Amino acid sequence: MTPRAETVHWLFATGFLFLGLILFAEAIVGQEVWRQRPWRMYLWPSLAFGIGVLLWPVSVFFTNSTLHMVAHASWAETAMFAGGTQLALVRGKLSSRWWTLAVSGAMLVSGLAFLIHEQNPWFFSRAAFLHHVLGWMLLVAAVFPIGQAIRPRAFAWNAGFALTWVTVAVLLFCDRDVAPIFGHLSPLAGLPK
Repeated sequence: MTPRAETVHWLFATGFLFLGLILFAEAIVGQEVWRQRPWRMYLWPSLAFGIGVLLWPVSVFFTNSTLHMVAHASWAETAMFAGGTQLALVRGKLSSRWWTLAVSGAMLVSGLAFLIHEQNPWFFSRAAFLHHVLGWMLLVAAVFPIGQAIRPRAFAWNAGFALTWVTVAVLLFCDRDVAPIFGHLSPLAGLPK
């Protein structure tokens, strides 16, 4: 018995909410204060890497088409890549702050995957609408890691990056397989179960 798609989305939403809250706490107190406890600097990169690892079973076992499998696999790869580069930065294996741009690249690829794999128009159903919103939001929010690379201590870039993941979590919590969006549901979408 496989879980319903919205249940899987809600589980990942919990992970993204935790990720966003960790990043927001770091943005509020500043990197110097946050890193006074060495274990805290590993939190968000480890969580991002872990989300990527957990996306692999979703891409293999819980997808119903090749396009969905490729999209979920690309999210898994990019989350692992972003988390891995951040872990290497924290550990000191990478030293240039420009490696932060790996996160921006991962967000761009993820946003494109959201847009490419959603074949239905915006108002087809709530799930279609949320996929479009998530895709465009990630494409636009990819500017935050670029800002972090240029000005690492700027609150606006760090808070914007954190709030991006909180917003991703909220949108994933809103996901349901078949539900109307703004009172509209395509007759082709099927009936809610």
